[in-house]
Amino acid sequence: MELSNKKIGVLMGGLSEERAISLKTGTAIYNTLKGAGKNVVSIDVGRDIAQRLEDEKIDVAFIALHGKYGEDGTVQGLLELMGIPYTGSGVLGSALSIDKAVSKELFERHQISTPSYEVINKRDYDVMNYTGTIDLPLVVKPVKGGSTIGVSIVRRKDNLNAAIQNAFQYDDCVLAEKFIDGILITAGVLGDIALPVIEVRPKNGFYDYESKYTPGLTEYFVPARIDKKKLDECKKLALQCHKVLRCKGVTRTDMIMDRDQKLFVLEINTIPGMTETSLIPMAARAAGIEFKDLIMRILEMAVQDS
Repeated sequence: MELSNKKIGVLMGGLSEERAISLKTGTAIYNTLKGAGKNVVSIDVGRDIAQRLEDEKIDVAFIALHGKYGEDGTVQGLLELMGIPYTGSGVLGSALSIDKAVSKELFERHQISTPSYEVINKRDYDVMNYTGTIDLPLVVKPVKGGSTIGVSIVRRKDNLNAAIQNAFQYDDCVLAEKFIDGILITAGVLGDIALPVIEVRPKNGFYDYESKYTPGLTEYFVPARIDKKKLDECKKLALQCHKVLRCKGVTRTDMIMDRDQKLFVLEINTIPGMTETSLIPMAARAAGIEFKDLIMRILEMAVQDS
């Protein structure tokens, strides 16, 4: 399928807690495609998405959704049934990647270092008797989610229950993960190419929602201020995670390097943000790929095999 004269639908918004960020991502993509003279329409995804897709008669979908119903394989399955090519990973890759517990199991199976962890199910959680199996400090997070929503760093035992209960607001399954003190690093993959590695340094010490989406609250270094051997290792890890989790298109793998320079993979994102502070556009720009070209490359990969 050639892109010329094809109608592109940018799917944005959605029903998850990350709706606001998705709208920013989707709007940036829509404006870029519109400015490039493409036949493009923005679609705010709701329960009526199947009917909207039918009415709009789009030829290809650019998925700009984050979180539940957008990044988890759900909308990908619908598009498969309707025969509409779409950007990013398929049903399986999306479902595996959004589930942090399953992805960590796969990382371990493939000898990819990841912080030790425990999975806590809401139905089994006993607030009076839970003590945990991982030593403090911990990072407590919803198993399925992003944008650091519902995430807490727990340094004191008497704060653990509140952190778990907070995460349960967003998912019935929670991850209690060993906190690694080190340098936060992210490495993108575009197709089968690793992008320049980024070091992320939040000024408040925690890369939370505010630090991610408020310009000026986080410093970024491209390439990351680590030695060449470690930069190459980061890229290799990102490509390996992309492959192990059956991903396609563009992904971003988040890692942390401890004080002994050991790398730990935290998670992989199959629909990374595309806002003014987003990391994939930043990495692409460092590789000489401007935002418009990045968007076009992602679209081209979506239609190559259709």
